Amino acid sequence: MGEAPMMVSSWSRAVAAVTALVLGGLTVPAVSAAAAVQGEVRVDQVGYGITETKYAYLLSSAPGSFSVVDERGRTVHRGRTGTSLGAWNAKYPAVYQLDLSKVWLPGKYRIVVSGETTATSPTFRVDTKDRLFTPLVRATNEFFQAQRDGDDVIPGRLGRKPSHLADKQATVYDWPVFVGEGGDEIAEPLKPIGGPVDVEGGWVDAGDFVKFTSNTAYSLAELGYVLREGYDPVLAKEVKLGLDWLDKMWDQRSKTLYAQVGIGTGSDKFGFLGDHDVWRNPHDDDALDVKPGDPKYFVKHRPVFPANPGGSALSPNLAGRVAAAFALGAQVEAKRNPALARKYLAEAASVFAQAKTENVGELVTAFPHAYYPESSWRDDMELGATQLALAGKALRDPRAGEWTRQAARWAKAYIDLEEKSTLNLYDTSALAHAELAKLLRHGVPGAALGPKELIGDLRRQLDEGVASAAQSPFRTAVSVKDFDAASKSFGFAATERLYADVTGDRRYAAFGSQQRNFTLGANAWGISLVVGVGTTSPKCPHHQAANLAGEEKVLYGAVVNGPNGAEHFADLPFPAGAKECTKPYDAFDTTESRYTDDLASWPSNEPAIDFTSTAMLAFSLAGRS
Repeated sequence: MGEAPMMVSSWSRAVAAVTALVLGGLTVPAVSAAAAVQGEVRVDQVGYGITETKYAYLLSSAPGSFSVVDERGRTVHRGRTGTSLGAWNAKYPAVYQLDLSKVWLPGKYRIVVSGETTATSPTFRVDTKDRLFTPLVRATNEFFQAQRDGDDVIPGRLGRKPSHLADKQATVYDWPVFVGEGGDEIAEPLKPIGGPVDVEGGWVDAGDFVKFTSNTAYSLAELGYVLREGYDPVLAKEVKLGLDWLDKMWDQRSKTLYAQVGIGTGSDKFGFLGDHDVWRNPHDDDALDVKPGDPKYFVKHRPVFPANPGGSALSPNLAGRVAAAFALGAQVEAKRNPALARKYLAEAASVFAQAKTENVGELVTAFPHAYYPESSWRDDMELGATQLALAGKALRDPRAGEWTRQAARWAKAYIDLEEKSTLNLYDTSALAHAELAKLLRHGVPGAALGPKELIGDLRRQLDEGVASAAQSPFRTAVSVKDFDAASKSFGFAATERLYADVTGDRRYAAFGSQQRNFTLGANAWGISLVVGVGTTSPKCPHHQAANLAGEEKVLYGAVVNGPNGAEHFADLPFPAGAKECTKPYDAFDTTESRYTDDLASWPSNEPAIDFTSTAMLAFSLAGRS
C-alpha cells in the first residue's frame, strides 16, 4: 500500500528515525532522512529475453532510484521505483516494481538501488530466449534421469544404483481401504488378488519411491509434446523409458491398468511400514531379507494396485492421460519407427476405449485418493482424443476424424461443466485446447465446437490469471498460501505461449513472463524454485536419495513446490535416518505464507515429476518464442 504525502520538519525526521510508523495495520520502522534502509532486489535469475517486458522487484520500506549496471560497471539504464504495489511483511512494508524493459543489449547486468533505500541484485542475463531457456529443457530432463527406478538407472550426480528389482515379480492387491480425518489411515489388511506382474522401471514420483501411473502419464504427455516439437535424443531416451514402464502398467490382454506401485502409508495396527516410514537409499530395499509379516515386507516387495480390477471400466482421467502419453509416443515415432508408432497407437486406442464416462464417482489417482485429489476428467478425455487424432493423422488411420469429433465433444463438456484450473497435474485443458484448435481450424463435420470456443476458454484462463496477479505485489497469479505454486506458475507461463502460438495474439506476453520470473527468483524469498538453476536455489530438497548423497550433490533440474500456507509447516517431523540440512528464509515469510529450504519441509521443498515436466514444457515453449 502507498503512503500519503507528509510535510515534516528536519526535527520531526530525526524523531521519526527512532519512532515507529503504523502502515496498513503493520508497525514498521520509520525511514530516516539521513540513513538509507537496506532493501532486497528480486530478479529472474536465469534472465530476460531481449524484446520481452522485463520486471524486477524491490522489497523495502522506502522508495528509491535504481540503475542497471553492466559487467564493466557502466550504467545502461536509470529509473525510479514508483508507487508500492503493496505490503509484504512487517520488515518489508512495500514492494516496488522495477521496469528494465529498455535494457535490451545481450549481456550480464545487476541492479543497484540508491537513495532512501540501498540494495544490489544478483547478476542476471539479457539474451535470446533460445539461449536462456532451451538449455533448461536438458536441466529438467536430468531430474527425470535421477528419478529412474529399476535396472536402467543413470548414476549421475547422486551416484544412483539399480533399485527395486523385486518389482519384476510383484503381487497385485485389492484396493486398500482408508479412513481417518486425512483419508490416509489404513482400515483393513492388504489383500492379494493376483500376480506376479512385472512393473520394474519407470520414474519414482517425488522425494520418496512410490510410482503412480496418473502422474507418469501426465508428465509423459508434456515430455512427449516437447519431444515432438523439437527432437532431442537425450529426451527421447527418457520418454522411451517412461513409455516402456507405462506399457508394463497396461495389460492389453485383460484390459487392466495398474495405477500404483508401492504404498506410502504404513499401519501400526496391521504391522507393516509404508514407503514414507523409512528414509533410505532406494537400492537398499533390494538388500532386505524379509518374509511376509515382517514390518518392512512392503518396502521391498511393493504392492501393486489396479485402477480397474478385472478389466472393468477405467477411471476417465486415467484413460485420457494414458492414451495421450501413448499417442504422443506414436506421433514422435511415426516416421522414425512406424511399427513402434502403430503399437503405441493401438495401446492408446484400447486404453481410451476403456474409459468410464457415466456415473464416474471418485476418480482413481492414487491410494489413498487424498494424496492426489483430482476431480476433473473431461479435460483428460479431450487431451486423449486429441492426441489420438493427431497420431491417427500421422499414421493415416481412418479413425482420426472420429477421434477429433470425440475430442470436440469432451472439450465442450469441459467448458460447460468442469471446475476450472490452470495447467497442472489436475487440469490438462490448456494443452488439449491448443492442440485441438489447430485440428479444427479447417472445420470437421459434426464437431461439437470450433477453434473460437477453445481459444475463448484459453483466454478465460489467462484473464483469470491476470486478475489474480493484479492483487499480488509480485504479480504472481497463483496463491503463495496453497500447494503447487511453482507448477501452476509454470502452467500459466506455458498457457500464454500455447495461446500465442494458436492465435498470434501477444497481449498476455508480459503476464506469462512474470509467472516464469516468479519461479526463477522474482519472489519474496529470492530463490529459484528449480534446483541448481539461478544464483540461489534449494539446497535441502525433501528427497531421500539427494539427502543421503550429501549436500554437495545437486538434484539438478528438480522443481520444488515453492511457498505454501504457513499452517502446513506446523509440527513437521524430521525423518529418522536423514542428514540435517536447513537454510533459513524466515525474514521473508508472512503470517500466512512460508518458504523453508529445509530437509523436513516437504510442503515447500519436495520436488515431483509433474512439477518438473510442466517447467520443461514452459521452458521449451519460451525457447521457441
